[in-house]
Amino acid sequence: AAAAPGAWGGVRRRCQRLLYWVPVLFISSILCWSYYAYVTQLCLLTMTNIGEKVVCLVAYHIFFMLFVWSYWKTIFTLPMNPSKEFHLSYSDKESLEREPRGESQQEVLRRAAKDLPIYTRTMSGAIRYCDRCQLVKPDRCHHCSVCDKCILKMDHHCPWVNNCVGFSNYKFFLLFLAYSLLYCIFIAATDLQYFIKFWTNGLPDTQAKFHIMFLFFAAAMFSVSLSSLFGYHCWLVSKNKSTLEVFRAPIFRHRTDKNGFSLGFSKNLRQVFGDEKKYWLLPVFSSLGDGCSFPTCLVNQDPEQASTPGGLNSTSKSENHLFPAKPLRDSQSHLLTDPQSWSDISAKAEKGKVGMSNPALTMENET
Repeated sequence: AAAAPGAWGGVRRRCQRLLYWVPVLFISSILCWSYYAYVTQLCLLTMTNIGEKVVCLVAYHIFFMLFVWSYWKTIFTLPMNPSKEFHLSYSDKESLEREPRGESQQEVLRRAAKDLPIYTRTMSGAIRYCDRCQLVKPDRCHHCSVCDKCILKMDHHCPWVNNCVGFSNYKFFLLFLAYSLLYCIFIAATDLQYFIKFWTNGLPDTQAKFHIMFLFFAAAMFSVSLSSLFGYHCWLVSKNKSTLEVFRAPIFRHRTDKNGFSLGFSKNLRQVFGDEKKYWLLPVFSSLGDGCSFPTCLVNQDPEQASTPGGLNSTSKSENHLFPAKPLRDSQSHLLTDPQSWSDISAKAEKGKVGMSNPALTMENET
């Protein structure tokens, strides 16, 4: 009897995991049907011009292969989790459990994080800490309630791929959106003339009529929705933001800066796609960095930058340099090679806060 609730909970979790695959199976079913409708019903049975058949079939299979490849990589690339350096040691965990919640716990976390390349804080100014994973969160890392783990540079959890979109597969997700959009536009463009002919009874009623007409409607509908989603993520890449950072701007040690990670359009693009352009259009991993540390801009020159609420705005440009700069290529090292320099600079920053109250009184517990 005692084991029954646990067994029922295990069955429920397995059923939930199976249900999570329903959107993926739906997309896969639509894709398989579109292949049959386009290749068999449109190209092989309806088109009469041999040259048109060959061109359409070759181009279609290129788009189809790239679409399926990028979709597969987005689904089955495991999200990256924080490395062991960000997990609390056994002694730190014991100290954290003994101390009452408040400044004393923050002191334990500050001591654990002093050698880590962490810029961001919680809204209250505290060290970002995950109670469930028991680790200090790297910059841009968030805990996913669906995956129940911390995900590096988390963008969102996507039900259509049944996976978290983050540092390890964000490039694949972008390519999936791009190639699915091109796939739908190509189908709609090449199917249009036959759709019009069937609609105006220019061709005899056959089994192909339903497939060709519905294929055009489906491709046109998905093209509209995908174009808006793809355009939105292109804007995110140009600003070096994640979806979560749009809704909650990153808070650095002394100010909130919604464009704190933006390095300019060219460098922002390379953060996701890498330095080697030959890999940009292929779903192979080429993003810069390790997902745990990121270069930042220290002086914000973006005209969209809003004033910081809560009195955390710096009064001069020199105050923007209270944390060290990292060039773009430094983000490729797993952790900084000179941790002592981080602690020294952090100490100088603390000394410079004359007359300022310390808001770091609580820990963050966010999803």
